[in-house]
Amino acid sequence: MAQQHLEPPTDSPAGPMSGDALAGYLRAQATEFLRSLRQHRENGTDAGTTARAKPRTESRAESRDVSRAGDNGSGESVDAARALRRSARRISGTLHTFRPLLDAEWSEGMRPELAWLSGTLAREHAYAARLERLIGALNRLSGAAGFPAQAAQDTGAPAKGGLTVGAAKAGALLDRQLTLARTRTHSAALQALGSSRFHAVADSVAVLASEVPLTPAATTADLRPLAAAASDRLTDAVAALPLVTAGHPYNAEALVHGLSADTAPHPQDAPWHQVRLLLRLHRYACEVLYGQDAPIDVRLLRAGQALNRHRDAAEAAAAAASAARTPRIAPATAYALGVLHADQRHEVEAARFAFQQNWQKETVRTP
Repeated sequence: MAQQHLEPPTDSPAGPMSGDALAGYLRAQATEFLRSLRQHRENGTDAGTTARAKPRTESRAESRDVSRAGDNGSGESVDAARALRRSARRISGTLHTFRPLLDAEWSEGMRPELAWLSGTLAREHAYAARLERLIGALNRLSGAAGFPAQAAQDTGAPAKGGLTVGAAKAGALLDRQLTLARTRTHSAALQALGSSRFHAVADSVAVLASEVPLTPAATTADLRPLAAAASDRLTDAVAALPLVTAGHPYNAEALVHGLSADTAPHPQDAPWHQVRLLLRLHRYACEVLYGQDAPIDVRLLRAGQALNRHRDAAEAAAAAASAARTPRIAPATAYALGVLHADQRHEVEAARFAFQQNWQKETVRTP
């Protein structure tokens, strides 16, 4: 298959892009990081204070208003945490792509700390989304309208066949396991945000918002060769993918080793996950060069969405396989989890097909 290279935007700057553009981008992301951190602290504190300060003599209407205020505060706190992760990822990715133009010791010390913070904050949301995805798949596979266990209790009628009974028990098992994992990651995130390690990261980002440690050569260096190198790494990684196989629908390649006793993640998923990370780095490099108002590459946008679905489906399949290894579960439950695992691996295959179809398209940009 011919190797397809990425094309720069047609309205790219004619002159060289110096380190000033890099410094401006990093300062903007650091400012956004600090703003999101402040919003997260304010909303989280307000929600907790509202819940604790609720008087016992309040009316039902007042209670509902306070509850809604608490929910709004919780939702805003989630949005602030998402923005915090987004800024941390962009800073870390930019430090990786343009590291020859930054102070080496500072950059190498900053990147793993930002990766730790972003990963810690992302796990709680990942577990919640994984549970929602798996329960939705169980509903679809069993024909239920709601949560499988709840639907079986509400009807009061015996389930039709072993799959429906197994789906109800499988849903309850997944709910217990993933909810417990989500609770633990929530506690870990709260501890991380109060740790001295996080405060050191926040202090470093605060310094970055006012002063970017560029090397002396960065003032005259051109950013475009480093951005082009990030693009080339993405192109090479995509060329190594089995796109010919992925281009055939229902090829069942994602189900290979589905019955393996190895509990490690599917080795065939790793190259696709790597392409997803490289695509993100390429997008961040384009933001540095052309700013937030640069034309959107629809082809890369949809390819990135397909890779996100690939990651979500692969992790959901792993969660179903892990639940199926629970000791002393009923055969119907194990069967339902096996069907669920196969369904999610088919979703992995579908995501690969969607990526292949989008990647082969000609570049289309929107203003």
